Amino acid sequence: MKSDLFASENLARPAAAPGMTLQNAKSVKYTVDGEMLARQGSMVAFRGDLRFERKGQGVGGMLKRAVTGEGLALMSVRGRGEAWFAHQAGNCFIVEFEAGDALTVNGRNVLCFDASLSYEIKMLKGAGMAGGGLFNSLFTGTGKLAVVCDGSPLVIPVTAQAPVYVDTDAVVGWSARLETGLHRSQSVGSMIRGGSGEAVQLMLSGEGYVIVRPSEVTETAAR
Repeated sequence: MKSDLFASENLARPAAAPGMTLQNAKSVKYTVDGEMLARQGSMVAFRGDLRFERKGQGVGGMLKRAVTGEGLALMSVRGRGEAWFAHQAGNCFIVEFEAGDALTVNGRNVLCFDASLSYEIKMLKGAGMAGGGLFNSLFTGTGKLAVVCDGSPLVIPVTAQAPVYVDTDAVVGWSARLETGLHRSQSVGSMIRGGSGEAVQLMLSGEGYVIVRPSEVTETAAR
């Protein structure tokens, strides 16, 4: 049987070592030897002796969901084997953390991560934001985190002299050392009909960067 479908770049190959790698631009392969964490519903295939268990929604160490579906539900994957993760054909990126690194990520953009990483729920409240708040998780420690993004992300430098204002439905993440706040843009709001909520943006100031996706489409979290 012959087809471009069976091209070598599409073939899943045995991993050389445990951990996370990109299978391709749209999926992540994780060779499990112990435990890792992933977004519920993101596993698309696996082989080996693996157990998938839903994680609770308690605030102690969980990425919490708001009542409107914002945020993320997690599952733990334990055992030995290989698993592949993806979400709605979004582009996947692996972030490797070294000691002292810290990144704040929107829950909807988390795909999977090493159990060695620590994460803490953060919430920004404000009028005009979906569900009355924006849930994010602060990742620290050492290990790898896979992030999924609709389209190609835009990474914007932030400086003390030039704060950046981003749509809360488009933000993926930002440097943890940045200061955050809410900014109401009357000039934008005056051009919007029907109260879309775009009159309020997330303001980031200090020194670092913010990651933005080229989409404002929201979705319901996995349950």
